[in-house]
Parts: sequence; C-alpha cells; structure tokens
Amino acid sequence: MQKVRLVESKSQFARCLLATLATGIGGLVILDVGFVAAEGVRTLAGAQIRAAFTGKQLTDEVHYRFVYDGDGTLRTYSMGVKQVGKWRIQKDEICLYIKDMGDDCYRVTQSGKRFELKPAGPGGPIDGILEPAYHGDGEKR
Repeated sequence: MQKVRLVESKSQFARCLLATLATGIGGLVILDVGFVAAEGVRTLAGAQIRAAFTGKQLTDEVHYRFVYDGDGTLRTYSMGVKQVGKWRIQKDEICLYIKDMGDDCYRVTQSGKRFELKPAGPGGPIDGILEPAYHGDGEKR
C-alpha cells in the first residue's frame, strides 16, 4: 500500500513540476514578446521628424491626411474639408498651426510604418502612416 502511495505522490509531484515549468516558460515567452513590442516603438528627435515628414503625408488612409510641404505649409484634408496651416519643428516636437484644430506641439513615435503624434497638452493623438504626398494633380511625389 505504501508503494502505491509513493508512486502516486511521485507522479503528482511530477505533474505539478511540469505544470509549474510550463507556466514559467509561457510567462517568459509572453514577457519576451512584450519587450520586442516595446523595443519596436521609438521616439523621434527633431532632425528625424523633419527628415521623415517633409514632403510626405500622414494618413489613416480613409478619413484624413496631413500634407507636410517642405516650405512649412501644412495642408489637411479631413472628411472632404481642406485647411491650410503651418508646421515646424521645435526642439524634438512637431508643432502644427491649424485654425480649426488649434495650435499644438506633438512628440512623435514610430513603430514600423505607423507614426503617432502625441500632444504635449490635452487632446488625443494623431496617428497613421507616412507616404509620399498627393499633389493637386493627383500624383504622389
């Protein structure tokens, strides 16, 4: 009878050990994936922002696009409404001056093809992908 209990106890111990190891390994895999995702996001400095945005448009590919011309002109197209404003780099932020949106500066982060502009003050972020800007003739450049 003791032999049976000893075998059962070893078997139960082995199952608990395997479950603990599997949980630990699973946790490490999830933790590692989290670090990889976090490493994929980078904050851009002023010169990097200027290089990335000049002559490009930030768009969600459906509702809006922000066109950053090289001379500092900012053209926005949102739900069929066009506005013209200005943009400039100030320290490590991009500042947008648009009449109906108000003026604000944003910290820029990039993850792969996605860019996010996070406001310094209240308000929500602007995010999308950067692509060559459309011009009046409909051509990307």
